[in-house]
Amino acid sequence: MTHAEVFIQALRLQGVRITPQREMILDALAHSSGHMTAEEIHNQVKEHTQVINIATVYRTLELLVEAGLANRANLWDGKLIYATCQHGPHLHLVCRTCGTTVDADSSLLSSFVTQVKEQYQFLADWQHISLQGTCQDCQNKLTLQEA
Repeated sequence: MTHAEVFIQALRLQGVRITPQREMILDALAHSSGHMTAEEIHNQVKEHTQVINIATVYRTLELLVEAGLANRANLWDGKLIYATCQHGPHLHLVCRTCGTTVDADSSLLSSFVTQVKEQYQFLADWQHISLQGTCQDCQNKLTLQEA
């Protein structure tokens, strides 16, 4: 069973109707090699049909997030990206200045998640986390401007 078929089966078990447009959206996300924006998914699906609009893509992606099948992260300038849960836990370091995104070692968060659970009795969902800050190149440029 393909990754997209697993999505379809899970959604049908939840009583969700699978339209041809939803199936194409699921297929695009399931077979991506990484993260995709709604616009990227929309453009990819439009290669196969003109009977798709961006609102349908957003609604389907939200449905996947709510169903626990996909994750959403806010990277830079409010840009949302989506990935399947099978993509696994991961951490993005996003530069606020230039938008550079680095995938960091997600094990860096394990002690943080443990502390949050112990101190606040809160189980953090850290499948897809984005930390914003300033990359080394932008820090260097800022230092040169101040000198």
